Amino acid sequence: MFGLGPFRATNVLSSGLLWKNPWRLSRFQKYRQRKRLQGVDTIIETLESSLAKQGMTMKALQRWKEEMPKEEEMLARDKYTIFDRKVKRYRKSIHKLPKWTRVSQRINPPGY
Repeated sequence: MFGLGPFRATNVLSSGLLWKNPWRLSRFQKYRQRKRLQGVDTIIETLESSLAKQGMTMKALQRWKEEMPKEEEMLARDKYTIFDRKVKRYRKSIHKLPKWTRVSQRINPPGY
């Protein structure tokens, strides 16, 4: 009854590796990651300009501008990898992180 169609067992599901995660980002994933970082930068610029028109400032916004680099200022190492103290060279590819499209880490510990 369930031998054919959408409910049949496959080799991957029955005994193989279920989550096939490539060891490097594709160029399309890198492109989307850059666009996400640029999107955050445009939001920060929009907030800053709209608050400046009203003659106001935000402490958190000023701190972000001082501490966080923009996308074009970041090294490729910082855009596509993340600090992890459990990994051999203390860096792992960002797509190995769960929910990596929602996590934004632009700065790393000094020296890494």
